[in-house]
Amino acid sequence: MSKSKVTIGQVFKTIIWLRKKLLFIGLILIFISRGAGLVAPWATKPFMDDILVKKDLDKLPMLLTLVMVAISVQAVTSFLLTKLLSVEAQHLISVLRSKVQKHLLRLPTRFFDNQKSGALVSRVMNDVEGVRNLVGTGLVQLIGGILTAVISVGFLVYISPWMTLFVLLPMSIFGVITLKAFSIIRPVFRERGKITADVTGRLTETLNGIRVIKGFNAEPQEIKVFEDGVEKLFLNVKKSLTSTSIVTSSGAFLVGLASVGIMGLSGYFDLTAGAFLQFTMFMVFMIAPIVQMSNIGSQLTEAFAGLDRTEELMNTPVEDDISVRTIKIGAVSGDIVYENVSFAYEEGKNVLNEVSFKAPAGSVTALVGTSGSGKTTIAGLAASFLNPISGTITVDGVDMSKVSLDSYRSQLGVVLQDDFLFEGTIRENILFPRPKATEAELTQAVKAAYVDEFTSRFELGLDTVIGERGVKLSGGQRQRIAIARAILANPRVLILDEATSNLDTESESYIQESLKSLMHGRTTFVIAHRLSTIRQADQILVVENGQIAERGKHEELINKKGRYFELYTYQARI
Repeated sequence: MSKSKVTIGQVFKTIIWLRKKLLFIGLILIFISRGAGLVAPWATKPFMDDILVKKDLDKLPMLLTLVMVAISVQAVTSFLLTKLLSVEAQHLISVLRSKVQKHLLRLPTRFFDNQKSGALVSRVMNDVEGVRNLVGTGLVQLIGGILTAVISVGFLVYISPWMTLFVLLPMSIFGVITLKAFSIIRPVFRERGKITADVTGRLTETLNGIRVIKGFNAEPQEIKVFEDGVEKLFLNVKKSLTSTSIVTSSGAFLVGLASVGIMGLSGYFDLTAGAFLQFTMFMVFMIAPIVQMSNIGSQLTEAFAGLDRTEELMNTPVEDDISVRTIKIGAVSGDIVYENVSFAYEEGKNVLNEVSFKAPAGSVTALVGTSGSGKTTIAGLAASFLNPISGTITVDGVDMSKVSLDSYRSQLGVVLQDDFLFEGTIRENILFPRPKATEAELTQAVKAAYVDEFTSRFELGLDTVIGERGVKLSGGQRQRIAIARAILANPRVLILDEATSNLDTESESYIQESLKSLMHGRTTFVIAHRLSTIRQADQILVVENGQIAERGKHEELINKKGRYFELYTYQARI
């Protein structure tokens, strides 16, 4: 994925402008809130000069009432701001997460081969978190802070232009330092997102592979790997904290410098005690939002860094490109033809070389050969998980590269050697391809795959919870559930990747019969390691070094005494 950098213009157009009405209300509230907040510093001069010095107590009730009203207004507007914008910010986060997840599921299968699932989870859940500061109180507080600072400067100039000039000089230096720091911090935050994703990904793998880790007594090395990851994360946080601490410290120093300066200069200007106190208060109200803006700026920088990484993911091309895959096919017969098909996972390293064959509708094509010969790649192309780099694959005479994946995969069924089961019940896993299937259809699939042979022994039957990835079941039980799922899906094209590999002899005999029923009338690709399971295939393709070395029925290939004969007789001996 190429690096992307989100601009302010993009954020304004895609996030802020879409919520302009809400943000406009937020700005009105912040204006009212900040305006009310300035009443207290303004009140210091009449309180000091008129009430304390001149003892004009008649003005006290009115002044106190004014301040109390201002405080109340400030409290109410702050509450409304938080409720209004914070809720919308959380809504935006949920919308963005859904948008990223939706895009993620549309990416090609090959994309996931090079990614850690835990890292992708982190990108979906964590990288969009920062946008709460763009729509939430962060952005509005930033604008409110600028407003407060500008109004305060106006009061300061009115009270004493020369003292104001002295105050603004160190604040200008602080602004330059802050902008420089933020330009340094953004790449650091971006790198932090990557490190967090890597650490999360490794932790997810560790938890998923806990049996392997314990089986090899590998806890110490996994602990070390995780410690190294969190140490790397700590060093990144340390780097960002250094930058932000420079901003904070320089701000404190320059504020202190300004305070000392006005104390020294006040003696040279004809100010009353009240005017001096009022000047000091307005100076605080000018400086406080500027310092606050530096913190908000840090949050916004982190938000932009997270959006950079989100944009990277969103810019990854999806597999079902509607501008290219324009053909929506109806019910397919399943007549699949490969014409001079080549494929490579890495440029210049072909896994398949000009493979050509026909899989007529309703036929069974078995793919055999040594590991790494290209069998799974041929099946992956038939399942549309991969696209050839040259040549064409057609289904019912239509170029598959132009067919809408939704319309094709709705008629596709897959049973893998290590098929995936979701956490939940056996019933939920079988119903996965057709959640609204009838109880009769479910029962038929269960019986056809002999799932009822073991669920009848469970207290809860089909409603038994199987744990993450079906960990509470045996390999054979998991495989029968996967086959029942495929039977219920009622596909026109079926991919079986050694679907009986995890079964014991008795279960295999059951499943062979159910697979015959499942494959009947469907175009089926069988990746077979046990050659005894494919004797009845309509055609057997012997794949060697990315090419079809032999093809024919079982008896024909045995009589040829070629590569298939060697593989078959070798397995028969062992």
